[in-house]
Amino acid sequence: MSVAVAEPRQLSAEDVDFFNEHGYLRLKQVFSPAEVAALSEELDHIIQYFATHGKGWTGPWRKQLMEAEAEAKSLLVTIHELQSYSEAWAHALVQERLVQSVADIIGPDLEFHHSTLHAKGPDTGTPFPMHQDYPFYPHQDGRYIDAIVHVDGADETSGCLKFLEGSHKLGPLEHSREGSPHLDQNVYRLEDATSVPADPGDVVLFSIWTIHGSALNVQPRWRRVVRFGYRNPRNLQVSGQAMGRPGIMVRSVRPKLENQTIEVYGNWGPQAVAPRDDD
Repeated sequence: MSVAVAEPRQLSAEDVDFFNEHGYLRLKQVFSPAEVAALSEELDHIIQYFATHGKGWTGPWRKQLMEAEAEAKSLLVTIHELQSYSEAWAHALVQERLVQSVADIIGPDLEFHHSTLHAKGPDTGTPFPMHQDYPFYPHQDGRYIDAIVHVDGADETSGCLKFLEGSHKLGPLEHSREGSPHLDQNVYRLEDATSVPADPGDVVLFSIWTIHGSALNVQPRWRRVVRFGYRNPRNLQVSGQAMGRPGIMVRSVRPKLENQTIEVYGNWGPQAVAPRDDD
């Protein structure tokens, strides 16, 4: 979804055009080596003491993307809301270049929604099937960007992100719910996607509607990335992860919207439940 915003302050007009055309954008060296070192050290602590260690997403797609031996050994480590565990990660979500870059595309007002760790283990780090992030936290429109902060470098052999060019223009798609939400891997194929390698400190932005996935990590090292979700506060959530909880305004002030009630302690009543992305 292309959104008209004010003249960009961090990105170039060409950067914004590239995102609107392709559905993703790599930002190089958003975080300095010193910042990455602090993020890495505190992330190791989170992984050791708080994160969930498992095989990752479930579903029939696993047999398509992994041989039986690799599938049996596959490892994915996950946790939500890293800013609740770490000073470095709390600072990272409001990092100036990152926040302004996202605001240049979907702002000017900008709200932080959630964070999630996806750490692929060494040798057999779990791949991800082709999917949109929309099923996990549906919103009314496309003014939502996922920002993938790379703590480790990612390339073809470690399972870097892969995108179907321009697929965000399809809008939200129906996903299979056999296991974790995923698209038909024979229609939306990982091998047809564009690889986006990244270095430590890089951030890759993409639309909540962009179809993406990643291959097995076969390197003898971790591939740790953290997803920050940002939205225009006028783009209201429908269901799913963090539903009913107001996010943190990281640009401007929250607009007053008709028929919207802000419950700063969350809406504790019954609500529709969308699938978790750490199953």
